[in-house]
Amino acid sequence: MSHPLIIRPRAEDVEGQPILRPLPSAKCRSVGPFVFFDHMLKTDYAPGSGMNIRQHPHIGLSTLTYLFEGEILHKDSLGSEQRVKPGEVSWMTAGSAVAHIERTPADLLARGSRLHGLQVWLASPKHAEQGPGHYSHYTAASLPTRDNLGVSIRLIAGTGFCLESPVPVLSPTLYADVHMQATTTLTIPLEHEQRALYLLEGEASLNDEPVEPCSLLVLPEGEEMTLYADGECHLVLIGGAPLDGPRRMNWNFVASDPALIEQARARWAAGDWPTVPGEHERIALP
Repeated sequence: MSHPLIIRPRAEDVEGQPILRPLPSAKCRSVGPFVFFDHMLKTDYAPGSGMNIRQHPHIGLSTLTYLFEGEILHKDSLGSEQRVKPGEVSWMTAGSAVAHIERTPADLLARGSRLHGLQVWLASPKHAEQGPGHYSHYTAASLPTRDNLGVSIRLIAGTGFCLESPVPVLSPTLYADVHMQATTTLTIPLEHEQRALYLLEGEASLNDEPVEPCSLLVLPEGEEMTLYADGECHLVLIGGAPLDGPRRMNWNFVASDPALIEQARARWAAGDWPTVPGEHERIALP
């Protein structure tokens, strides 16, 4: 029996929002299509303060934002403007060029708020990484759920546990939000070749080994694993089919061809990029 690969996240700060980031890592560049994983830590914002990620670009990926607490306003160069609430999915496919902003909505900014959630990036397959951009939003009620013997699963994206999410993923994907009551068990099936879990809160054991909270455990391929809740716990599962070749990541750009990243960097630096309506501030190329 193989042991999971444990990836301990590094702490970062994104425009005032503290995060933990286990992906990408030198130990593991991707899990299925997932190439980036940010845990936005529980943060209480006083009145007048909030998250404000100014206009910035993307290529070759889809961003998926999923919140546990708080709200985020999403705006992009496709003309989308959407408030994202807990349990909802904000899905943006960048294609060849998109820009967006993410910030605390004005009314919450005025009175103060708490934010807690996840943002992941999924690399697009080669045939789609230079395609058109797309944005869609899914309410909590539109996401399929399963509740059985003290284990509650909401499928955020992809397929798994006999559920299928409406989110238009571009390759085989598993992304599930899981709550387990104390002393319950969950078998993590072999439906997807690559899988990982991230324990947000609580205590759990994987094949009788304690799970480190807020670390990404990349599971051995081809091995069925059993998760046991030592206490009430909350976790997410990610995974899917391996990428169709290696990916380069530079700043907010993901591509199979390094030349595409260089072109994107030059375009953003020159101001030759789609803009978000009504937005003038932009994050400079690092």
